[in-house]
Amino acid sequence: MSVTTQSPSKADGVVRPQARAQALRAAGLLVALGVLALTVLLSIWLGSKDIPFLATWDVLWNSDGSNDAVIIHEYRIPRTLLGMLVGGALGLAGALMQALTRNPLADPGLLGVTMGASTGVVISLAFFGLSSVLGYVWFAFAGAAFAAVVVYALGGTGRGNATPERLVLAGAAVTAVMYAFNTAVLLMDPEAFDEFRFWNVGSLAGRYVDVLLPVLPFLAAGILLALLLIRPLNALAMGEDLGRALGTNPARVRALGALAITLLCGAATAAAGPIAFVGLAVPHMARLLVGPDQRWVLPYSLVLAPILLVASDIVGRVIAPPSEIQVGIVTAAIGVPVFIALCRKRKLAAL
Repeated sequence: MSVTTQSPSKADGVVRPQARAQALRAAGLLVALGVLALTVLLSIWLGSKDIPFLATWDVLWNSDGSNDAVIIHEYRIPRTLLGMLVGGALGLAGALMQALTRNPLADPGLLGVTMGASTGVVISLAFFGLSSVLGYVWFAFAGAAFAAVVVYALGGTGRGNATPERLVLAGAAVTAVMYAFNTAVLLMDPEAFDEFRFWNVGSLAGRYVDVLLPVLPFLAAGILLALLLIRPLNALAMGEDLGRALGTNPARVRALGALAITLLCGAATAAAGPIAFVGLAVPHMARLLVGPDQRWVLPYSLVLAPILLVASDIVGRVIAPPSEIQVGIVTAAIGVPVFIALCRKRKLAAL
């Protein structure tokens, strides 16, 4: 009697490493969520006013109406939540934009969304006399949405659909026009310029529940829409022809992607001002960790970006008490050297 042994098939040898890689990526995402939770706790604890950790932990769950409780519940918690949402929105918008345009240097400002929000703020300050964050947040969002619509309309004119190259060129043109308009208006209105420069630096200071709640539905809708585009983006990464063969409509994906970017970037910029670097660098960090698969790049960007933004806000609060350094300055000061080091160590992940 002969005994035959069945050797592992070649497919098994391929599947097992893939399964291990997926498990490692999932574990890494859980670790990142743990780091985010720790960063959130530090943001609630640390600030320009020194509150002991045990006292912070106690009033966090049992608000007693004391000054410490008011600082934590009315200022630090809403500020931290807004930082998480803004960071996640910018990171996700950057990853989505880089995937759609096939441009590794794309960021949320490339399609004119950031400049559109700035134009909305300029109009609200110069022509309507609004000076509060809650007053001009709606103008900022309306300006971002208007810029996105104009860019997509210009990019879709002529023969063919709105290709990534057309969208980028249209975004550059709209950004230049709006920048010229903003500069002209602000030069003629010094008071509006003084108000605008504080918003333009990017900050979470002074943004509390009254700002968080209006932008929350737009941020939630943008995050959900972006995550729903993960599989179509992976299909388009193999080429438009193959993407169509797999049942993906490139024009519809780009239109929905542009809508998601508008919702994410417009609401985030309206709430906190233009914050540079986050949307550009975080997707690269995600790709260095998990590769080009959008099933992992987008979730990682959604988690890593809030870590960067909230941590930068913490640094800005404690580095020069009792004053604060705005988070937009800190993200550039911390993030740019890290990004340069990553670029020197390893080439930017191909898209």
